[in-house]
Amino acid sequence: MSHSARLSDYRTALTTPGMRGPVVASLLARLPIAMVGLSLLLYVQRETGSFAAAGLVSASSLVGVAVGSIVQGRLMDRHGPTRPLLGAVALFAGFVALAIGAVEAGAALAVLVPVAFLVGITEPMVGSASRALWSQVLPAGPARLAGYAYEAISMEVFFILGPGLAGLLVTAPWAGTGVVIGAVSMAVGALWFALNPTVRGVRPEPMRRNLLGALASPGMRTVALAALGFGVTIGFIEVAVPAAAAQAGHVGVGGLLLSLWSVSSVLFGILYSMRPFPRPMHLRLPVLLGGFAVLSLLLAVPTTLIGLGAALFVVGTLITPQATTHSAAIEQVAPAGTATEAFGWVVTAVTVGLAIGQSASGQLVESHGTSAAFLAAAGSGLVIAVLVWLFRRTVAAGVPVRQDELVLVSR
Repeated sequence: MSHSARLSDYRTALTTPGMRGPVVASLLARLPIAMVGLSLLLYVQRETGSFAAAGLVSASSLVGVAVGSIVQGRLMDRHGPTRPLLGAVALFAGFVALAIGAVEAGAALAVLVPVAFLVGITEPMVGSASRALWSQVLPAGPARLAGYAYEAISMEVFFILGPGLAGLLVTAPWAGTGVVIGAVSMAVGALWFALNPTVRGVRPEPMRRNLLGALASPGMRTVALAALGFGVTIGFIEVAVPAAAAQAGHVGVGGLLLSLWSVSSVLFGILYSMRPFPRPMHLRLPVLLGGFAVLSLLLAVPTTLIGLGAALFVVGTLITPQATTHSAAIEQVAPAGTATEAFGWVVTAVTVGLAIGQSASGQLVESHGTSAAFLAAAGSGLVIAVLVWLFRRTVAAGVPVRQDELVLVSR
């Protein structure tokens, strides 16, 4: 299977009949995906004065997202995306309101942390449903791969806008403004997506179901490991950069700095999708993660915010190539009928990594400074890249057929 996409393939994918509505609705729903968590982190930090406390709350919401990705993904594979998304939106709206009330009331961390988890677990997983939708409307081939690449590249556009908006909105008269705006956008977009005729017409694929679901495939577990390393590395950096801006006396600049690496990510990501390297998927996963970790060492060098911004621009070049590779690898390693859940596991792995990185980074920043957090980001990424390299042959082997593991046929 070819793992590259031309510009004409993107045009074919995006002009597929019935996809205009889901694409636009998905944009609205996914726009705040990098904004809600960061807005919550900055909101709690403004109210408590502690990056460590804010990091724990944000990490809890990310763990919730990790669990919700799998649960919602499995439900969507079994029942289609509409009903699970409608239920998630209703719960999400209620828990966001509860979280804001808790922060405003000055609730203790013992309250804020579990409430943040509930916000995360009910966050509507439009990204997983949108990614899986391409396999329903397009046959296997370059156009479908372009659809997957579009999902990854558009996500990076949201990472350009999201952190910048979060950084600006935290300086508004009320620090929770970013949380509300992000949550409303996500809920409205998810409702629009779920009720679209193309989405409502999705029928679950017949599948043989294992208790482990998509993770029954060893290759899928390796892809999830690569996504975990990706998330851990980013998690360290996403806390250390705003902390560096705050220490320099420019709190609102932290989100804008994070947007810089998303700019280079999108620009390089489009070029990379046309001529990916290395070509074999099992080599691409560890090489990209290892390269990303090595580049992250540059962030510990600058002593000014301008220098940090330049370093982030360079490091960002390998973000979208990794996200695109994770998505494309699912085609090679995920068992049939588990596309939404498989992508949910990728989201889960990234989010668990973000939670680990953010919580550890908050502690490192307060105890040893931002440079220590940047070095930890690089070291963690390199260790996991080595593990992915050791398990690379599971990706090359694809999906194993093992009848002894197949316990249930879903009609």
